[in-house]
Amino acid sequence: MAATVKVSAADGTLYHIACRELGDATQWWRIAQLNGLSDPDLSGFSQPITLVLPSLDQTQTAGIPDYTA
Repeated sequence: MAATVKVSAADGTLYHIACRELGDATQWWRIAQLNGLSDPDLSGFSQPITLVLPSLDQTQTAGIPDYTA
């Protein structure tokens, strides 16, 4: 079962969520991709939403899809 997190506009951005939940703010795009989002800004949500979180992936770096150091 995939991990989820309930977020609201008060959480700020997907950068904040990625930092808190995945330990790496540059992984925001993985959360966005998994949830059909393109904008990391959460201020447009008037109601809390539940996001599916990706599994931890230590091979992804720099916040760029398919980039490995």
